[in-house]
Amino acid sequence: MINNDILRRISAIFELNDEKIIATFALTHCEITTAQLADFFKEKNDDAYQAITDVQLAGFLNGLIIAQRGPSDGPVRDNEQVLTNNMIFNKVKIALSLKAEDVIAILELADLSLSKYELSAFFRKVDNKHYRHCSDDVLSAFLKGLKTHNQ
Repeated sequence: MINNDILRRISAIFELNDEKIIATFALTHCEITTAQLADFFKEKNDDAYQAITDVQLAGFLNGLIIAQRGPSDGPVRDNEQVLTNNMIFNKVKIALSLKAEDVIAILELADLSLSKYELSAFFRKVDNKHYRHCSDDVLSAFLKGLKTHNQ
């Protein structure tokens, strides 16, 4: 999925205004200006469109975890340089303190059925033989189900 779309969808799910989005970025020392944020939300065919880098999106998602769960002890971790759908899925799951049963129920709201075993494969280490890549369709279904769940 496109990082800008993920930011748009998560912002809508959590009903975050520009001020809250910028504050969420700032929680991980990722400074975003109001002008940059406006460019992130523009359509791709707009000349002012600016793509969100993986580092910036990681900063937002890590900030979301801090905003939802509170700061952890110790220093703020560095934001990941590269994000995968699996990492994005996991960060949103962590931010909301969702258990496997919760995630399965949310996916079912978007008409996607997964077993607990299939779901756990998304959250394994990449070198684990049971690791499974999270497709755009699965991540999109999760965000769609989350939106329905939060209404």
